[in-house]
Amino acid sequence: MSTLKNSVRLMGFVGNDPEVKVIGDQKKIARLRIATNESYRNADNEKVEQTQWHQLVFWGKQADLAEKYIQKGKEISVEGKLTSHSYEAKDGTKRYVTEVVVNETVLLGNK
Repeated sequence: MSTLKNSVRLMGFVGNDPEVKVIGDQKKIARLRIATNESYRNADNEKVEQTQWHQLVFWGKQADLAEKYIQKGKEISVEGKLTSHSYEAKDGTKRYVTEVVVNETVLLGNK
């Protein structure tokens, strides 16, 4: 049960090709965003569609796989954990970021 304390599963469409970097002692990191879509009917019985964007981070072998197999428009399913951090932007404002650190990926298809 300890793995359920911080666990996220998402299925969506990739919004950009992975941005891959090698940092430090040859650690590879890949970042991309996916869109998850949801629809429902409001009180007036009108269909409402919502899209949420999620920032994904892949490390090591997961980053290698993302770089090789994931492109913009692909549908993927990921499992990972939520992480949050902050940084100071160039204009001096403090920015907050929440990301999903991915530990498992399933490639589903094209849009």
